[in-house]
Amino acid sequence: MKVLVIWHLLSIGGVNAGWRNRSIYLKKHGIDTEFLYTTDLGGLHIMEDVARVYLTKDENEIIGIIQSNDYDAIIVIDTKDAYTWIRKAGFAGPVIIEAHTPEIIKLQPHLKSLKEIKPKTIIVPSNYQKRVVSILIESKQVEVIYNGVDLSFFRPLLEREIDYSSEPILATDKKIIGWIGHLDNRKNWQMLLKIAKRIKKERKDIEFWVIGGAQSVQRAEFAAKWQEESLSDIVKWHPVIPYHQMPNVYAKIRKSGGCTLATTKSEAFGITFIESMACGVPVVAPNMMPVTELVFQEKTGMLYYGQKVDDAVKKLYSIIDAPELQQQMSRAAIQHVKQHFAIEVVADQYLDLLYEIIYGDRLRGAQS
Repeated sequence: MKVLVIWHLLSIGGVNAGWRNRSIYLKKHGIDTEFLYTTDLGGLHIMEDVARVYLTKDENEIIGIIQSNDYDAIIVIDTKDAYTWIRKAGFAGPVIIEAHTPEIIKLQPHLKSLKEIKPKTIIVPSNYQKRVVSILIESKQVEVIYNGVDLSFFRPLLEREIDYSSEPILATDKKIIGWIGHLDNRKNWQMLLKIAKRIKKERKDIEFWVIGGAQSVQRAEFAAKWQEESLSDIVKWHPVIPYHQMPNVYAKIRKSGGCTLATTKSEAFGITFIESMACGVPVVAPNMMPVTELVFQEKTGMLYYGQKVDDAVKKLYSIIDAPELQQQMSRAAIQHVKQHFAIEVVADQYLDLLYEIIYGDRLRGAQS
């Protein structure tokens, strides 16, 4: 079986991280995945070692790719132009839609521009996202399949495996709060800096690591505010950390007795939460869906209310100042991810779905 995944953004984000893991797993079961992107945002190193990647905006080239590769199915992720390409290529196979954009206004064009394409199903990464999509599309068409992580990669590193000489450098007297993601309004870096400013007034034993943002649209605004507020001593910004180094980053955060922090305003899923917990790092995040599907309050992390800086700081301190609780949450987080988000668990659902759509039968049914 051979499938093509079309998405417009080749980024270092949750969609590509999730598909990297899924592609590796599907390959083991005889399914080749190829990827077509139109815009490069620095994510090629995530995907190029696991699957064939096309990067082009040329419509004729895209149509040629579709026509010449004999795909068994095409999966479209939030890319309205893809339906025109599929139609012009004369592709007659099944089309699957994935909807990952959590804002209805931004999602609507991708679901209302089907150009006579009739998708077999619409896949979303959370029950919350199903509710969002169901506002635009009849809910019976929508199926929830969580993103998964490769637990042979994202795992708690042994002491001897941690590379203390690589960036970020772990100071012996600091507890680390990690913030991972794009620098944009949705990820809400503004609140992160407010939290850091507040903590700087109160403590000297905490350091923030901001991971990512090299290709983000608001990186200049972040840098300016970061400098203006004189936060470079407490907030260390690492715009580029290779994807393969992230388990090492999480290992240092865990070793310090710290946690990760999310200040996001909306999410369709939240793969960094899962990666963090898989590595034994508790998560502090807003108490909203779909975060509540991923992070369990006072078990695998802490959830704060609204965009309240005071409550977020309180929740951070509750983990950082309680080493036994931090370690207990660390163990619980690892088990939680193993049970619910291991790639073997969630990718099997996708595997079965592909077999049902393409061959008319679930894989397990076909094997029995």
